[in-house]
Amino acid sequence: QNSMVLSAAIFITLIGLIIYLHFVKIDQESLLVIGSLGIQVTSSYASGKESTTFIEMSQVKDVVINEAIHMQKIIYYLCILLQDPGDPQGVSEVVPLFQSSKPRLDCLIEVYKSCQEILEQRKTAPQSS
Repeated sequence: QNSMVLSAAIFITLIGLIIYLHFVKIDQESLLVIGSLGIQVTSSYASGKESTTFIEMSQVKDVVINEAIHMQKIIYYLCILLQDPGDPQGVSEVVPLFQSSKPRLDCLIEVYKSCQEILEQRKTAPQSS
């Protein structure tokens, strides 16, 4: 009887671990920005599964570094601001990036600068055509 309980506990633990690795534990996050198309955010899980989100460039208002206070600590994260279709000056949604990897501020600044260069090229390109 005790061995049956122990076997059930081990089985449930293994199933929980598999579910955690497949759906929760993110191993790698990447960001691909193409000025003429949009922004692709990819998360690779420890199990090998990948999740990809694509945001059209026409929906992107800006990319910003935001800060939050968490447990007496300031954390920084990169966000995409999506343009409100009803109000061109408004923001409809804030999409946080790199939530699992939590890169340092200096790394976020490098990514931010690259994104801003691409967004600036996109803003000036239609005017010159």
